[in-house]
Amino acid sequence: MTRLLSLFTLLVVLASPARADFDAGVDALQAGDFATARGAFLAAAEAGHADAEYNLGLMAVQGQGVAQSDAEAIAWWRRAAERGHAAAQSNLGTMYLLGQGVARDDGAAARLYLAAALAGHGDAQFNLATLYDRGRAMPPDPVAAVAWYHRAAGAGIVKARHNLARAYERGRGVARDPIKAYFWYALATEAGDGKAAEGRARVAATLDEAARAEADRRVAIWRKRFPAL
Repeated sequence: MTRLLSLFTLLVVLASPARADFDAGVDALQAGDFATARGAFLAAAEAGHADAEYNLGLMAVQGQGVAQSDAEAIAWWRRAAERGHAAAQSNLGTMYLLGQGVARDDGAAARLYLAAALAGHGDAQFNLATLYDRGRAMPPDPVAAVAWYHRAAGAGIVKARHNLARAYERGRGVARDPIKAYFWYALATEAGDGKAAEGRARVAATLDEAARAEADRRVAIWRKRFPAL
């Protein structure tokens, strides 16, 4: 399971009654003034600003402006998660899955990933797919895994593209399809996944000229439609 940790990224585009405090916190954080940033985020969080709560969790887990504390990070992410904050739900799920700062609870992790995944969070979609794929916290379900890998791949998660390619290559959870396997390996390769390049070459060796041309055509269409992914 190679991408269990969600990306702990700073959220900077938000709106709430505490927007001024939040914006001041973002400015201070970007300037490296962690103490001021934390104070501003605390003020925003007291007004119920979920993104400020998320960033306070981020600062706690990284030890910025406060002693490093997984427990404090979890407390802030739990508050944000209860407000429906997808990134907080995903990160909290990861902490439960790893047993980091909290007792390990695969079921809680799965529930949090599902909530975030349904909200469109790509990392949560990938992590949920991996749980289904490996039968962790639930019986193995390759079909459900492929469905979530598809959604994560569409959200730009490179490892999801690799796993989706492997599923099509092996026929796990989906009908075997070397053209689709090549397609997803190619997209993962272009996004910097070196191991995907090996898969693309392996599948390419099994394709005749017409099938290879069709696979390359699909890749070109994707590039044109989704240049940013």
